[in-house]
Amino acid sequence: MFATNPFAGLSASISPAVMQAYVVLMIVLVAAGTLFDIVHKGSARYFFDSWRKSKSKGSQQVDLASIALQTAVVDVLASGEFCNARRRIAHLLTMYGFVIYVVTTAVMVFNHDTSAIVPQLWWIGGLMVCLGGYWFWFFIRADVAAEGNSPFRVMHADLFILSLLASVTLGLIWAFLQARASSAANVLFGSYILATTVLFASVPWSKFSHMFFKPAAAFEKRVSYANGTRSNLPGPSDKPEQFGSARTSPRHY
Repeated sequence: MFATNPFAGLSASISPAVMQAYVVLMIVLVAAGTLFDIVHKGSARYFFDSWRKSKSKGSQQVDLASIALQTAVVDVLASGEFCNARRRIAHLLTMYGFVIYVVTTAVMVFNHDTSAIVPQLWWIGGLMVCLGGYWFWFFIRADVAAEGNSPFRVMHADLFILSLLASVTLGLIWAFLQARASSAANVLFGSYILATTVLFASVPWSKFSHMFFKPAAAFEKRVSYANGTRSNLPGPSDKPEQFGSARTSPRHY
């Protein structure tokens, strides 16, 4: 089961060209949704205005190449902006799992004759998303862990994580049922496609596009701290930064 391409079994009922067209459509929806989000919220204009002010007011010379490398390694690849170790681990599991899951999905859809390692990576990526995503949803969210709200309380900001978990979870269940030749596989596949469409079509209304904005924001922040402008924030005080208290461990971000 784990070494079999689950999408190859659909070729008898669904044309491979249709599946490939769906993947391309999802890519287009993400690109279009991100551009719409940039224009609607003015994210690009805000970033470039902030960048221009930082460069004009900066009193120190900075090494942009070094800062870009630090941003890529610390802020992007290692999610260094998270102070909470559990939050960082959950985020890394979800992020890398999602990347592995999406890439292997595209590979299996466009090439049914894949080696056994590709479906295995697909399962691993999906399970990583579920582990990190459900861990975050039930135990780490600020309004649950810090504010004591119910983990089943749903808000508009939860659209991205919920649609992501629904898409991946239903996809794994569908693959399992299809491998067992279950009659419920077709129903799960329809639900999987619906959840996946919501995930990629809701970019303008979810937090999906933040994955494209955060690296740029992290880079601009590092530059502003390096050249002395500090994003118009005051300088550090004579006391170190403190999170929580000496008696209790911090449970926020």
